[in-house]
Amino acid sequence: MTTLTRAEPVEGLEEPRFLGSRRRPPALGAAVRASVPLVLLAAWWYGAARGAIPSDVLAAPAQVAAALGELTRTGQLADYLLASAHRAGLGVLLGGGLGLLLGVVAGLSALGEELVDPTMQMKRAVPFLALVPLFISWFGVEETFKVVLVAVATAGPMYAYTYLGVRGVDRKVVEAARGFGLKGPGLALGVIVPTALPSILMALRVSLSVALTGLIAAEQIGATEGIGYLVTLSQQYYRNDYMILCVVIYAVLGLAIDLAVRGVERVSMPWRR
Repeated sequence: MTTLTRAEPVEGLEEPRFLGSRRRPPALGAAVRASVPLVLLAAWWYGAARGAIPSDVLAAPAQVAAALGELTRTGQLADYLLASAHRAGLGVLLGGGLGLLLGVVAGLSALGEELVDPTMQMKRAVPFLALVPLFISWFGVEETFKVVLVAVATAGPMYAYTYLGVRGVDRKVVEAARGFGLKGPGLALGVIVPTALPSILMALRVSLSVALTGLIAAEQIGATEGIGYLVTLSQQYYRNDYMILCVVIYAVLGLAIDLAVRGVERVSMPWRR
């Protein structure tokens, strides 16, 4: 019978170094993220102040700030933002919800894929801006047209990413869940959708970004308020400062969308930290 003995420590050996990735402090991470935009802003400001960038080509930051103050004092900026947010919210809710449902259905079963996927692939191949004349003839130029255009723009990305996420769920996980008695809606909502959540949140991020593009196209036709309408006004009255302000607003909205989705990821998927 063999007797196990404790191994004696060997001299000269060192504790292995940490091979993982250490998280940087949040303040340092935020500073690194903001460094490039701040450098670009400083270059823009310096170029405009030195006269290297003509104001008729690119309005100076001071002019854009003055335009922002003008719209804020009159209350137009808040009204335009609320109008655009309402249209985009309804469109993303309708289009994103439908894309999510169809992506889950197509990803869960072969029959669902055969029924849904060919139509959605054809829809994805058609640029949603090409549907603008058709939608105008159907819905006119009122609010329905704008919401439907945003919904159609967001349905495709939501469907594609959700479908891939559901298809990528490990079959062993599904079989284990079935072994515990889960099936039907309980299996889909309790196991498959949470496992595919990274792809679904990526779909949400892309869909919200595409919604801004659809919103620009929708609000430039028959609108009397909204950020897209402000773009049209700046073109008509040759207000370069308003045009640049609209670009900055869209950039800030895109950054806010990204930060919001990242916050949802941190709350819903803490294990990915």
